[in-house]
Amino acid sequence: MIRVRKAEERGHFNHGWLNTYHTFSFADYHDPDFMGFRSLRVINEDYVTAGQGFGTHGHRDMEIVTYVLEGALSHADSMGTGSVIRPGEVQRMSAGTGVMHSEKNASDEPVHLLQIWILPERHGIRPEYEQKEFPASERDGTLRLVASHDGRDGSLTIHQDVDLYTTTLRDGASVAFDFRPNRYGWLQVTRGSVSLNGQPLRAGDGAAIEKETKVTIAGDGEALLFDLN
Repeated sequence: MIRVRKAEERGHFNHGWLNTYHTFSFADYHDPDFMGFRSLRVINEDYVTAGQGFGTHGHRDMEIVTYVLEGALSHADSMGTGSVIRPGEVQRMSAGTGVMHSEKNASDEPVHLLQIWILPERHGIRPEYEQKEFPASERDGTLRLVASHDGRDGSLTIHQDVDLYTTTLRDGASVAFDFRPNRYGWLQVTRGSVSLNGQPLRAGDGAAIEKETKVTIAGDGEALLFDLN
């Protein structure tokens, strides 16, 4: 079963410096039908204007993944980390027992990113930070693992039984994924348009995947695939 979450149905707020879309309930946006999916709690698509950003604020007991699509995002936190995240790079921060951080547009153009929150497997994890680059050549026409519970294949390590893949498809190319028994999926389209088992999707659309043993993603676009317990 595939349940589509259309881009235009998401929560939307334009704060001037921040134009944001919420796939799931977040902050002042509440949708009882979309409180999250399995351990996936937040997918926010953010556009932040040049010179602006999120001031220092705190998180606790959450796995936070940042995926930059355009521009550059600077990050600073109470662990002493300072970095800039650019397209092709993925950041993972385990908030655990508590961390303070800030994020700001580090470019002279709007920065376009996805902020993803995943519920951790347990509370009280020691805060951690990790960032890696995944070149386009590793993502084109294939499913590239970028985050996993065991950090295999050079992926980031998530403190939850989740595998996160990214793919870039061109000119109708396709990739297939086989789910293990009792697994669930979420597909989030980040650019262009794709089909999921024949169901057309475009940028901003998401889809919950349940009781499917195999999915085929095809089209001309970019997407994230979550394999969830």
